[in-house]
Amino acid sequence: MAGAVVPPLRSGRVPGVGGMWAAGRRVSSRLALSGGEGGGVMGETPSGKRHHRRGKVSIAYDAPGGGGSQGASSSEAKKPKWEPKNWEQQLANIQEMRKERDAPVDRMGAGKCFDADAPPEVWRYQVLLSLMLSSQTKDQVTAAAMMRLRQHGLTVDSILEMDNAALGQLIYPVGFWKRKVQYIKQTTAILKRDYGGDIPKTVAALVQLPGVGPKMAHLVMDIAWETVSGIGVDTHVHRICNRLGWTKKETGLPEETRQALEAWLPRGLWSEINWLLVGFGQQVCLPVRPRCATCLNHGICPAARKR
Repeated sequence: MAGAVVPPLRSGRVPGVGGMWAAGRRVSSRLALSGGEGGGVMGETPSGKRHHRRGKVSIAYDAPGGGGSQGASSSEAKKPKWEPKNWEQQLANIQEMRKERDAPVDRMGAGKCFDADAPPEVWRYQVLLSLMLSSQTKDQVTAAAMMRLRQHGLTVDSILEMDNAALGQLIYPVGFWKRKVQYIKQTTAILKRDYGGDIPKTVAALVQLPGVGPKMAHLVMDIAWETVSGIGVDTHVHRICNRLGWTKKETGLPEETRQALEAWLPRGLWSEINWLLVGFGQQVCLPVRPRCATCLNHGICPAARKR
């Protein structure tokens, strides 16, 4: 990627998330939005195999702008039955630690990999492909692959005209690159045939595409369509939520974590939470040997107290 220049994001779009988040805001200002704003994945491998053998997890798709279940009183909808202890302070601390926006996701996340000057249907397609490539792959590797694709010409038609060997050379060494060549080709053909070269506008339609899972679908909705349909939960978000005690009980799969998190986290925070936690997981709350001593949540994190 040395010397490569990626066009800047569209105005107001947050790197890696696509939502809008002004630097310096704290959780108190975000909570005011909770009532009205609709706004590399464990267990989501390209081969479709799960790392954990567990009971089947149902995948719920929330309609944009949707709230609680019908028939519930307004007081019940505004006040969750359960929420984690100290979560507001924990979140404020993470916002403080992320204020410099200097994690890999801030420079090379999905919101940084597309050509903002391309026609809307083209850059939306690029967002989808960047997320498909990102599964089980570091941001640096994904960004480099996207740069090579864009230099070649990254559109629906150009990918369909390209043979599998050439596509593989361009995306290598992303994780499971051979499988992803097949997924990209299949998905691109569907987009050309069924969507006029654009991408679907719903989570339910997105997850029907080869190689696209719930996490990718919710992030595509946020970045490409600026609609918050749900929380994108990857390995970082999954790990950190369990460490902080942000799930009522320990979860084994990202989809379980998503459902647990959406049950209590104010909707106005859904867009930024992936970006915040991914960068936090890349810099501080590492998978192995997390830097608890330098973390502002050291005294109020259940996992840190056990170390």
